[in-house]
Amino acid sequence: LAQTSPKAVPPLHQASSPKIIALTFDDGPRPWVLKGNSEAGHASASLLDLLDREGAKATFFVMAWRLAPAADKDCREIDTGITCRQAAEAEHRRGHEIENHTYGHGNFRVMQKRYGEDWILNDIDRASRTIQPITGVKPQYLRPPDWEIWPELAQRIEARGYHIMGKSTTVPIVLRDVDSEDYFCVGKDLSKCPQPSLHDYVLRTIEQRERKGVFDHILVFHEIPNSVEVLSRLIPDLKKRGYTFVTLAEYMTVEKPS
Repeated sequence: LAQTSPKAVPPLHQASSPKIIALTFDDGPRPWVLKGNSEAGHASASLLDLLDREGAKATFFVMAWRLAPAADKDCREIDTGITCRQAAEAEHRRGHEIENHTYGHGNFRVMQKRYGEDWILNDIDRASRTIQPITGVKPQYLRPPDWEIWPELAQRIEARGYHIMGKSTTVPIVLRDVDSEDYFCVGKDLSKCPQPSLHDYVLRTIEQRERKGVFDHILVFHEIPNSVEVLSRLIPDLKKRGYTFVTLAEYMTVEKPS
């Protein structure tokens, strides 16, 4: 039988790490962001090097189709010399966690109408089967594309052993995804990009949670160059405020979801 949970992680003690952040990234792996590149219009510092320098561990929710050989051409459109699968292997090798963002990244409502719920469940399991050879374990956490989910489907997914990540106010605030909204800060239309800056928006959001007595956060970013630049300032700022960056599995050993 396949393992159904990540390798055991050492417990984090609130006394030594009272403020923790699970830094997560969706929609990868994107080698040109993880490894970095200098191509005009797509230039990015290396996200993995940044995390190493800051001693920060992260969790990557990958679109598993990128790990298949058929994706190699797309993955090397901005060529950094490695495929998406090799980039994911580098994530794992450097001590980061890889979790499930489905195989095809289809919106669940759209996929349900087009193919039915069983197709969605199969797509999730297909992603896990693709990820597991890289990590050695079956992914335990699922983040639905666009956070689209409904109770009946959630029950069926949870019955398969997954913890569903979401933004719903029905879950405890410490288990709720904190959306950076970094995806509004790419492309030609930047009208929805948080103002005065993405960096300030994330800090304000954390400060608002702190005023509610919440000092643990699950931050959601995407593998895009702008987010690497923002995080190069944000991670040091949050460390100065006493935060430690951990994987999602480590975070959950502290929060112990029911």
